[in-house]
Amino acid sequence: MSVTSAEEMFTRELFKRYEVNKKYLIPKTQYYDIIDSIKSAAAGANKKSRNDYYLMSRYDVLLCGDVWKLIKKRNIPDETPLYFVTIEDTFDVIKRAHVSTGHGGRDRMLKEVQKKYANVTTAALELFKSLCEECQKKRKRPMTKGVVVRPILSKDLTSRGQVDLIDMQAMAHRNFKWIMVYQDHFTKFCVLRPLTTKRATEVAMHLLDIFLLFGAPAILQSDNGSEFTSHVITELKAVWPDLTIVHGKPRHPQSQGSVERANGDLKDMHFNSLASRQ
Repeated sequence: MSVTSAEEMFTRELFKRYEVNKKYLIPKTQYYDIIDSIKSAAAGANKKSRNDYYLMSRYDVLLCGDVWKLIKKRNIPDETPLYFVTIEDTFDVIKRAHVSTGHGGRDRMLKEVQKKYANVTTAALELFKSLCEECQKKRKRPMTKGVVVRPILSKDLTSRGQVDLIDMQAMAHRNFKWIMVYQDHFTKFCVLRPLTTKRATEVAMHLLDIFLLFGAPAILQSDNGSEFTSHVITELKAVWPDLTIVHGKPRHPQSQGSVERANGDLKDMHFNSLASRQ
């Protein structure tokens, strides 16, 4: 939409609203009539009417160069004047405020125009923003999906178990090079098992032992490592038909964050233990 057509639509809409409510909006012809009435009443040329008293209680006039401006009645002579703007000039006034605030929203524009003008309404600001082409482009930009991730919540013991392997090959103890960490997601209770390899058969054997000890979880969650996607692990469902096996992304804080934090703590404990022995 061009600037001209946007301005025409804006001004036309303000005139429609003026026909319904004439309290704030002022057409240019009425604007100059008010100025003439106040100047005439102040000069005392004629007897003041009730309308003159009303206008003088609400408005005042100010000579700016060689142009008379309509301003809000001031209680203090040195008070900063607030100007009234005509319907025809409202578009340009709001446009300057909108650009100066970096295409800001209604509240930012309102704060800006209230520094200088007395009759720019929030409805006029909202109307202008709805016609701003740049603002409409911003609203139509696609939002990136998947940024906000819901946290995993567990309500009961064994409702969800998380399993992961810690690579300890750099700090191997005898022939044990891996540690399997099984954590109950609700209580954060961990079961650790040393592994000589990360083969699916060894992992499945230890998982089976843990399930027989504590009970199988309703959901078993792991990363996508081959030791957890193997058919050997899947066969655990044959023993526990209600067991659901899900796979999250490796070292992904939204899905595996709890057990990953436990892994880090265990590595630190093991490193500190080795350091104390030296």
